[in-house]
Order: sequence, then structure tokens, then C-alpha cells
Amino acid sequence: MEKLRRPTHPGNIFLHDVLIPLKLTITDAARMMGITRKALSEFVNEKAACTVQMALRIAQVTNTSAESWLSIQLKLDLWKARQIKIGSLRKFPKIAV
Repeated sequence: MEKLRRPTHPGNIFLHDVLIPLKLTITDAARMMGITRKALSEFVNEKAACTVQMALRIAQVTNTSAESWLSIQLKLDLWKARQIKIGSLRKFPKIAV
């Protein structure tokens, strides 16, 4: 069954579950993460995806796993891809074993 609701962007989760409760500004958090303010701003404002590097940095500063952040991004990417109609495809023939 396809998921109808658009999955939440990982930047939105990071903003609302990490930065806001800790009362961290984008500038301060970016400095602590070793990235530019612009990079973090684009991420939390859903203009940029969660890259492997971003996931590793978030995991390190929040004591979470990079895989969890990448999984959130993957769900969103798959949802977006499924919104585009591919057209008709034909299955490969079965191979006799």
C-alpha cells in the first residue's frame, strides 16, 4: 500500500525536535556542527536534502545514528519519486533454473 501523506523532511524534524527544544540558533548549531549557516538553514527549511555528510554530523552532535537520518530522507525521496508516473514497463522474462 502506498503512503498517501508526504513524509516529513529530516530538516523539519531536526529543527523541531532538536534545535528548538535546545534553544539553539541556526548560527550556533551550524558552528557546533562545523558547517555553514547557509547549509544548515537550507536543510532545516527543506531546500536541501540530508546528505551522508549531514547525517554523520547530526548523528555525532545528537548521539543518534546517521542511518536513522538517512532513512527519513530515503522515505521522502521514494515518496517524491512515486508521485511521477513512469509509464508502462514490461517485466523481464523468467529464467529457468
